[in-house]
Amino acid sequence: MKIGIVCYPTYGGSGIVATELGLNLAKKGHEIHFISYALPARLNKFQPNVFFHDVEMPHYPLFEFHLYTLALVGKIIDVAKYEKIDILHVHYAIPHAISGYLASQILEKEHKVKLVTTLHGTDITLIGLEPSFHPIVKFSLEHSDKITAVSGYLKEKTIQHFDTGKEIEVIPNFVDTKVYKRIDYPELRKNIAPDKEKILIHVSNFRKVKRVCDVVKIFAEVIAYVPSKLLLVGDGPESSAAEKLAKELGISQHVNFLGKQTSLIELLSVSDIFLLPSQSESFGLSALEAMSCGVPVIGSNIGGIPEVVEHNESGYVAELGDINRMAKYILELLNKPKKWESFSQAARKRAVELFNIDLIVPKYENLYRELLEP
Repeated sequence: MKIGIVCYPTYGGSGIVATELGLNLAKKGHEIHFISYALPARLNKFQPNVFFHDVEMPHYPLFEFHLYTLALVGKIIDVAKYEKIDILHVHYAIPHAISGYLASQILEKEHKVKLVTTLHGTDITLIGLEPSFHPIVKFSLEHSDKITAVSGYLKEKTIQHFDTGKEIEVIPNFVDTKVYKRIDYPELRKNIAPDKEKILIHVSNFRKVKRVCDVVKIFAEVIAYVPSKLLLVGDGPESSAAEKLAKELGISQHVNFLGKQTSLIELLSVSDIFLLPSQSESFGLSALEAMSCGVPVIGSNIGGIPEVVEHNESGYVAELGDINRMAKYILELLNKPKKWESFSQAARKRAVELFNIDLIVPKYENLYRELLEP
């Protein structure tokens, strides 16, 4: 099959999932055409059957704001027409779904393209609910040939807020468990924790919904009882607030702000606990990657997190903002090595058995084939 994939090129979950999906499909012999305004973050080396098409933005003094939605339509038309795309798979509804729909309508007479829209989270639960965007998102979903959501939670939210009457198939996010696995890095661990401290880690885009300051507060309670280090991986609007809070709490010397990292496997492999106290999370891809590396997850009991983290098995979930409870869960695992080992093994097992890339990608292949059946 020839598949066009439209996604954001950033480090966010939707872009990572879209890129990894495309790369895996290409390995299976499908021809993959990525369409975005920049090279996707994980599309960093040559692979056969993979092509990238840059969306060029027109600059004209009359237009105060960039017209990305329309520029994307033009690029999709160009790629679909000349590369003979069978399937257009857009990730994140805004504005990709409406751009995909417009392109398919313009192309309809000369080249039919099937439109698949995958919902990832805030395109439905936050931005999509804006009064100016809601009717556009609803329309684009109603006119998609197939809709998928990354969690049961997101499926229910979509039905609740948009009521399209269309079937929504849940295809969860995935991880390559052959790549994301725990490996010993004694020198790295010694460098981060020279006195054999425990290592806690948080990975995100540091937006408000990730509650990075809660991560710092939880860590402050943990370090009062167990010598520890905190790794904060990523960057975003809450970085400065988290750094300021760490200084105010007198723990800044134990907190490492590492910024964006292209390879997380080494950092996850030396970590003992992954923290995800988000106030909105439709799946929690970063938690899944941690679990695949045998890191128990402590998160909030919200959104799709409980679908990923099995409470009291591969980690713990607590009520949103319950810093004391999350700290107690962490201390329980850090103070009981056998229990930590059991949770670590359960986390890895869950990732392998339920969310391995080899289990999930065929679900997308089957969906594409259904659409292309005469």
